[in-house]
Amino acid sequence: MGSRDVLSETTRLASSSALLQILFRVITFGLNAFTLRYVSKEMIGLVNVRLTLLYSTIVFLAREAFRRACLSGSTKRNWTKTINLLWLTVPLGVCWSLFLGWIWLQLLEVPDPNSIPYYKIGVVAFGLSAVVELLGEPFWVLAQAHLFIRLKVIAESLSIISKCILTVILVVLYPQWGLYIFSLAQLLYTSILVLCYVMYFMKFLGSPEATKKSFPVSRMTDLLPNLIEDQTVVDWKEAKLTWSFFKQSFLKQMLTEGERYVMTFLNVLNFGDQGVYDIVNNLGSLVARFIFLPIEESFYIFFAKVLERGTDVKLQKQDDIAMAAAVLESLLKLVLLVGLSITVFGYAYSQLALDIYGGSMLSSGSGPSLLRCYSLYVLLLAVNGVTECFTFASMCKEEVDRFNFVMLALSFTFLCVSYFLTQWQGSVGFILANCFNMSIRIAHSIHYIYNYFKESSYRPLKGLLLSPSLIFVYIISGVVTVFSEVFLCCDKGWLAKLIHITVGALCFAATLITVFFTETKLINFVRMQFLSRYTKKET
Repeated sequence: MGSRDVLSETTRLASSSALLQILFRVITFGLNAFTLRYVSKEMIGLVNVRLTLLYSTIVFLAREAFRRACLSGSTKRNWTKTINLLWLTVPLGVCWSLFLGWIWLQLLEVPDPNSIPYYKIGVVAFGLSAVVELLGEPFWVLAQAHLFIRLKVIAESLSIISKCILTVILVVLYPQWGLYIFSLAQLLYTSILVLCYVMYFMKFLGSPEATKKSFPVSRMTDLLPNLIEDQTVVDWKEAKLTWSFFKQSFLKQMLTEGERYVMTFLNVLNFGDQGVYDIVNNLGSLVARFIFLPIEESFYIFFAKVLERGTDVKLQKQDDIAMAAAVLESLLKLVLLVGLSITVFGYAYSQLALDIYGGSMLSSGSGPSLLRCYSLYVLLLAVNGVTECFTFASMCKEEVDRFNFVMLALSFTFLCVSYFLTQWQGSVGFILANCFNMSIRIAHSIHYIYNYFKESSYRPLKGLLLSPSLIFVYIISGVVTVFSEVFLCCDKGWLAKLIHITVGALCFAATLITVFFTETKLINFVRMQFLSRYTKKET
């Protein structure tokens, strides 16, 4: 598959993922808002912070390094060896589940059983759900490597919706079940997720479509561990790369979930405050999950396939380098504009969004300040996602190992900054610490990208520069919407709220028009790569 074909398939994957995720997440958004009316802040804090941290830590440490290593390079490889390597995630996940489950049960503070019963059952269920999800890892990697566009999104969306529906039903009918509700819902989520992949491949393998595509796997038994006569069980080059990524993934997990580790192990916030923080965090990260994450995952595959790890720019195919640079520049500009729009308009509409979503429980107290700070964090998340996406896709093994030391220093610094800022600013301190952490990571990635293209004529970092007229429009929009919030929101009735929303809509429309006339290169990229498949369907 040529680089242009990879780009076309990648943009299809990113756009389809984003659109389908928005469709399904709107449903789960409403279900979660409904659940908030029936569950205490303390229960939300325990489930969404402590137990979810246990689950995410197990799956991340067990599979992230394998995903990075096995998705690098061409799809033309010995897939039997790759699948054998991927199955190691399951015993690794069992080990992490037993070890971390013991820590969660024996070393951490146990909640009051009168207010939050069945804590031990919750720990066991969330640990088991992580192992269940790892059973689908070979299917996931095979699907991603061959750009199965809708499978991942549909599988995850159906799983999430099923989980939310079961949670709502049990919360309304059997609220006394406590953590049993969320434990059953979590096990249902991972079971449906794995079953979707298994059922898809059972239907796909051996079909005329698989034969036409010369798919490297022909039977379901090929997706199980297999021994190869007179050959090694795994590809040792992939195994060594996996080990390098494993050391990095351990540190990346500390940085990604750092605030939750501080909450869990240092007890700087009670379960109620953790619950409010988590709700605001999930609300603020909606765009990151809808848009930035599909872009990051999809274009990581593009860069990993088009670029040669550890090879100088001058020694690679110049057409591929030119395309990679152009795509990187356009992606940086795209996520910068989306992130900056969220930062500017999110500041004036945070309190209104929380009031609509969760009522006074969220819109009073620290909720609005949390979401305003998170709006700035989303901008940094957007830029970091694309810069690290390129960096990780082009680094060689030695560069990955060197970057591990940077991550180690960042992890320690981040945890210290989180602790002290939380003592000073409460839960807002976590977001400020994340902003600090993300800024350092962006600076490192920008430095790497600059050096990567230094000997060439390409300057993709220009994507981080905006026209003066667009900056002026953003400033005016920010000032106008802040004044609108002061005079119209949020205790002056629904008419005032509607006027406030209208003011924001007009300012946002003015911003979009300015983008259309000043960022023509980006508009052409979006039109050619993301919109062309839909216009072709219409014609």
